[in-house]
Amino acid sequence: MLPRGNEVDACRASTVDRQCGRLADAQRGHVLVMGMLLAAVLALAWLRYFATGQVIAGKARLVHGLDAAAYSGALVQARTLNLLSYVNRAQLAHQLAMAHLVTLGSWAHFGGTQAERLMRANPPAHLIGMLFGADHGRAYLAAAGAVGLTAQAGPDGGLGRAWTAHDTFVHGHLRDLSRALAQGLPDARVAAMQAVLSAHYPELPIASFDLKVTADDWDRLVRTRRPDASFQAFMRRLAGFYAFLGPRNHTARNIWAVDARCPGLRHELRRRGATDLDAGGRWQSGDTESFHGLRSNRWIGCYYREYPMGWAWMPMAGGEAAPGDYVEDAPENFSEQDFWRWVQASTQWDLVGGQANPLGNSYAVRDRQAWASGGLAAYEDVAAGMGAEAVSGFVVELALPGPEGQLLHARSAAETHFVRPAQRPDGLHETPNLFHPYWHARLAPGLAP
Repeated sequence: MLPRGNEVDACRASTVDRQCGRLADAQRGHVLVMGMLLAAVLALAWLRYFATGQVIAGKARLVHGLDAAAYSGALVQARTLNLLSYVNRAQLAHQLAMAHLVTLGSWAHFGGTQAERLMRANPPAHLIGMLFGADHGRAYLAAAGAVGLTAQAGPDGGLGRAWTAHDTFVHGHLRDLSRALAQGLPDARVAAMQAVLSAHYPELPIASFDLKVTADDWDRLVRTRRPDASFQAFMRRLAGFYAFLGPRNHTARNIWAVDARCPGLRHELRRRGATDLDAGGRWQSGDTESFHGLRSNRWIGCYYREYPMGWAWMPMAGGEAAPGDYVEDAPENFSEQDFWRWVQASTQWDLVGGQANPLGNSYAVRDRQAWASGGLAAYEDVAAGMGAEAVSGFVVELALPGPEGQLLHARSAAETHFVRPAQRPDGLHETPNLFHPYWHARLAPGLAP
């Protein structure tokens, strides 16, 4: 048995333990509450962080998609400009083909009239061969194979129909294509950008992408131009690369002295021909060949009597008159009046120093075959005043619903510019134009700050 004093101490100790236990029981679970509160705060912060990340990711997705769409829109614009360049080059090619056709028409008509003169022996082939050599004689005799070719040069002949087909294509299909490309570019550009965004957002209908295009200077970049004098000069330079379209001028001179009154003059065989544009931008071609026999008499001394051997004149309907000297209603023969008397009475021709075939020109104008033509067609080109770079850009804006019910906004910009793949051989800077397909696309962040 414990001493009473010890019993008292044990009792006291037991009482304290019971009180401490009751206090500990009262405090149990307080840490859990604090932990749950902290977990709730952390969960809320995490949710807000996740929502913010979702918004940032949605905005980044929108920006990247809109950048891709803007670049695609600029790419469509660059391809349209390049296609317009190819259309313009096709216009030039057709014009050169038409120049060849009108030259062929002139040659066909010339061959037909020369065959007629050969059959009349006016002048005879043997005389041409004797005076100017066997080659000229054989060439004149070869005209016998051109009988009937004059019909090919008529509006309803094969060459005339081919001309009409080219003219219709140039002023119809190609011109309509150029206009459609220039006028339809804004809609085509938006459609391309919407297609890119639809691929970027496959979960959204294409109608969701209501793009707003601003700062668009497409209407300032491209202009329709009518061919002017400088464009005609450009076409003449292009035609100059083809010998078939060049001047067809040749003079053969007999070596024999003919008359003591003019010992320096000789019989001449003059071939003249050319293909060119008139002031209205329509192709024209003419060919003549004449034997100029040296004559003399006591009234006017030495002079040249012209004997046309072949002629042709291919103007366009409503075009200019034939270049060179000619008269209307020239006589077919001079049995009733001497040639030199008629010249003095009806013309201002130089019968000694002249170098043309005026009587041949007169017959060519009389028998001309006129084709219908619209002339050089209008074309699309870079507008004047666009500067040395001619950069054409636009800004595109888009708003889409994002996470947390927020409406996300983005802006992007792109542009087209003209860059040659290599420096010009002459080292000069080439002005942007719609005849060389050197247009490229790029983003232009400076347009959409």
